[in-house]
Amino acid sequence: MSDFLAGLCVAVLPVLALGVWLGRRTARAKSLAGLGTPVEHATFETLHTASLAAPPLRAGLTEETARKSARKLRSLLGTDALCLTDRAQVLVWDGDGAHHRTEIMERLAGPLDTGRGEAFRLTCDRLDCSVRWAVVAPLTVDDRVHGALVACAPRESAVLVRAAGEVARWVSVQLELADLDQSRTRLIEAEIKALRAQISPHFIFNSLAVIASFVRTDPERARELLLEFADFTRYSFRRHGDFTTLADELHAIDHYLALVRARFGERLSVTLQIAPEVLPVALPFLCLQPLVENAVKHGLEGKAVSSGTCRIQITAQDAGAEALVVIEDDGAGMDPELLRRILAREASPSGGIGLSNVDDRLRQVYGDDHGLVIETAVGAGMKITVRLPKYQPGVHSAGRLTRE
Repeated sequence: MSDFLAGLCVAVLPVLALGVWLGRRTARAKSLAGLGTPVEHATFETLHTASLAAPPLRAGLTEETARKSARKLRSLLGTDALCLTDRAQVLVWDGDGAHHRTEIMERLAGPLDTGRGEAFRLTCDRLDCSVRWAVVAPLTVDDRVHGALVACAPRESAVLVRAAGEVARWVSVQLELADLDQSRTRLIEAEIKALRAQISPHFIFNSLAVIASFVRTDPERARELLLEFADFTRYSFRRHGDFTTLADELHAIDHYLALVRARFGERLSVTLQIAPEVLPVALPFLCLQPLVENAVKHGLEGKAVSSGTCRIQITAQDAGAEALVVIEDDGAGMDPELLRRILAREASPSGGIGLSNVDDRLRQVYGDDHGLVIETAVGAGMKITVRLPKYQPGVHSAGRLTRE
């Protein structure tokens, strides 16, 4: 990460330098609109233009993102024309000389293969064409060339070659950030898929067996449980959004517990204490339900029938800038060293349903300070504490999933 930040600084500083150069080039004797010297004004304009070009690029290099950013990038360089390409085609051409598209792509083979910039004269018989030279600057992410930024001008210019290269490096940083965002999204999706795979065989078959046992003896009860099962699976396998609300997650937990109670009867005692003000808090999807399932696994299935009732307590409290969720059971507990190995993915016993998965996702979304806090010992039950920030950039619920 430190190498990446260093690269980010290296890419941003040339943009600042470009702004200073533009300021000196266009300096006038008097200050502009109270923004200081002409150099300061030009630097501000450069940074502002760069900030407008950045958001589209953070979505990756496509025709749409190239179209939205090209004019701002051309303004940064002050050229007659600018085009952005991927490895196969011109994605957008902004400015004069669009008839040079084919020639540009033919000349890009070398720069796209080597990752080195190049400047060359354009061939054109049109007297009214203002572009005669092209400067190619490859766009690279993780040492892979994704495309090129091509600046076109009336004449050869060493300054334009340098400036185009620096702007291309800045664009490459935005594309690298987009790649990191996409990797993070793919990782979260993979974690959720893995968690669903864990839930399915462990829980679904037992639920269907319980429902089947009531079909003849108590058809109405079987119908109610079937609806609970349908609501729970609909929530667990939904496709919209990586985040949900605490209210929706608790609602899914309620469906889950209804099915567990049907199986274990009075052996399971669950107490909920939920502060209404924390219900709208957004959190990663399927974040708490696996912890409750873990409590059932350790607290109830780990006991002999003669051991009596398993008690599980779920609380959600308002803690200022955070919602504090605690899930506690009085079951078999766990050796702390084994728990450490589970969270580190060094061990995966049958009782460790979703713990490392949930811990990883909480750290990815909120930072390492918000991983699971687990208190346990053999024979002493388990207490899991989750701290959920009420407001976190990028964490938004996709909305409540309703029964169709």
